[in-house]
Amino acid sequence: MTYIRLCVVWLAIAASGASAALAHPTISENLPNLVQEVRRSIVGIGTFQALRRPPIDLKGTGFVVHDGRYVATNYHVVSGGINVTNKERLVIIIGNGRNYSDRDAEVVAIDPDHDVAILKITGDALPPARLGTGGLLPDGTAIAVTGYPIGSVLGVYPVTHSGIISAITPIRIPQPDSRLLDAKMILRNPFDVYQLDLTAFPGNSGSPVYDINSGRVVGILNSTFVKETKERALTNPTGISFAIPVVYIYQLLQKAGL
Repeated sequence: MTYIRLCVVWLAIAASGASAALAHPTISENLPNLVQEVRRSIVGIGTFQALRRPPIDLKGTGFVVHDGRYVATNYHVVSGGINVTNKERLVIIIGNGRNYSDRDAEVVAIDPDHDVAILKITGDALPPARLGTGGLLPDGTAIAVTGYPIGSVLGVYPVTHSGIISAITPIRIPQPDSRLLDAKMILRNPFDVYQLDLTAFPGNSGSPVYDINSGRVVGILNSTFVKETKERALTNPTGISFAIPVVYIYQLLQKAGL
C-alpha cells in the first residue's frame, strides 16, 4: 500500500513538472521568437553604385541602436572608403530576399582600437536592438548570432547561428585589417573579448551576439580564427569566433553624444 501511495505521489509531482514546463517555454522553444525580434534590427552594410552589377556590394552586417536612426557595426566593415568619383554611396540594406531596400548612411563615430563604428541612417526610425547591461557574461552562456554570412553570396537573407561563450580572453585588434586572426599574432595592449564556440563567416562581421535567454545584445561579432587564409575561413571554418563586448558600443555612443 505504501508503494502504491509513493507511486501516486511521484506521478503527481511528474505531472506538476510537466505543467510547469508547458507554462515556462524552454530556451529552444523561445529562440525562434527572439530571432524574429532581433531580425527586425538587423541591416546589411554595403556600398551602392548605380552602374555596377550588382549595384550593391554587401560588406558586412550591422544592427540598429539608440533611437532607431543609428547602426552599430565593425570599424573594418566601413573603413575601406567610398569612391565618390564613381558616385558610390555607403548604404544600409533592410528587408530580405527580393523585398529589400537601401538607405544612405554616414559614419558618425569610430573606435578602431575596439573595431566599432556608429552610422547615422536616413529615413524613418527602425526598431532598435535591446542592448545588455555591459557586464561580461560567464563562460557557458548560450548565445546566437544573426547576420549576413559571406556577404550576399547566399542572397540578402539574415542567417542565425547559435553557440556558447567558451571563454573570456584578452585580445588586441590588429591593424589595419581585423577581419582575420592568425595564431602567430602578438598581443599588445589587449582587452577582454568573448571567445565563442560558434561558426561564423566574413560577412557576419558586425552581427549582434545576443543572449538566447533574454534576447539582449551582449557583443558584436568581430573576427574568426583561421589557420591560413581567408579562403580557409570559407571552405574549412574552425568554429572559433570572437566578439567585442557591448560596453564598447555604449562608450562610442556616449562619445558621439547619443
